[in-house]
Amino acid sequence: MLLKKIDIYIIKKFLGTFFYSILLLAVIIIIFDISERIDDFLEKDAPLKAIIFDYYLNFLPYFVNMFSALFTFIAVVFFTSRMAANTEIIAILNSGVSFWRMLRPYLISAVILTMLSFVLMNYIIPHTNRSMREFEKRYIKNPFRVKDNNIHMQMDNETFIYVESYNNVANVGYRFTMEKIDSIGLQFRFTSDMISWDSIGDKWKCSNYTMRFLGGLQEKLIRGRSIDTNFSAKGNAALFSPSDFVIDIEDAKIMTYRQLSDYIKREKQRGNPIVAKFEVEKFKRIAFPFANIILTFIGVALSSRKVRGGIGLNLGLGIAISFTYILLLQVTSTFAIFGNLRPALALWIPNLIYGVVALVLLLKAPK
Repeated sequence: MLLKKIDIYIIKKFLGTFFYSILLLAVIIIIFDISERIDDFLEKDAPLKAIIFDYYLNFLPYFVNMFSALFTFIAVVFFTSRMAANTEIIAILNSGVSFWRMLRPYLISAVILTMLSFVLMNYIIPHTNRSMREFEKRYIKNPFRVKDNNIHMQMDNETFIYVESYNNVANVGYRFTMEKIDSIGLQFRFTSDMISWDSIGDKWKCSNYTMRFLGGLQEKLIRGRSIDTNFSAKGNAALFSPSDFVIDIEDAKIMTYRQLSDYIKREKQRGNPIVAKFEVEKFKRIAFPFANIILTFIGVALSSRKVRGGIGLNLGLGIAISFTYILLLQVTSTFAIFGNLRPALALWIPNLIYGVVALVLLLKAPK
């Protein structure tokens, strides 16, 4: 497919307006963010090099992707409205180019931005977020604390554990129980009043423990004041570690798509009650980039006609549509987490609805 001058002209206008506007806003946001966090930086002696390279440089990909759909729409409305005001679109259509053919450079640009958003969300941002998150933990935020009690997890096909409460700062759990259940029934039960993690030996120190062996015709009971164990009979690696108790949705932001899929599969087996939040994040990484294509076509349909209100009217309407899309995305995500709506469907509902809106607007656009 050969690109003509008009294609190159529109692509340059589209991508140039997009990157110029979003980077300009990023600089403004960074300036305001510095003014807000300057006290934290000074109080905790954050090095200038870390502030620039570990935090703000890694902040840019996250910011660009977060507002990519909105600024794709704004860019389309802005330069297309200017083309309409300057009668460039009328000239293009009068030269024999159909309206649908004129959409080709818009589609090419939107696909480029969609691919960029997909790569950012699934491969680049997880890596940049790691450095940014470490910086935030060290110089900005307080340590993350586990607030959930009564933690139930399934470690493998036969092993189940329960902790009444867990302190992730001290890596201490209270009223711990581990059970091994096979096809016959309960075979082993271990209870302890308190378990604490030994990071040097990669083991758990258990206080006031009881071990009950139920296999066979005779039951065996062992009690003790203290024991160090990794709870694993297959090697030196501990069966579970403190990270298994620290379930933070922010962890999804530092996982690639494959890592996130593996994590969801493992946590479903363990009975993680908030696994739906991770599923929403997973499907969002696929559905959200396509918003660039949908909002591009809506923007073209709204701004390709010359109106008396000029760019302002189209831009205002466009921003309103963009925010309703974002609002609908948040609503359906909430239903996926707390309701019975499947995460895959929930994240695609906004795209399906606004895809129909885009098609209707394109059919009604002046040609």
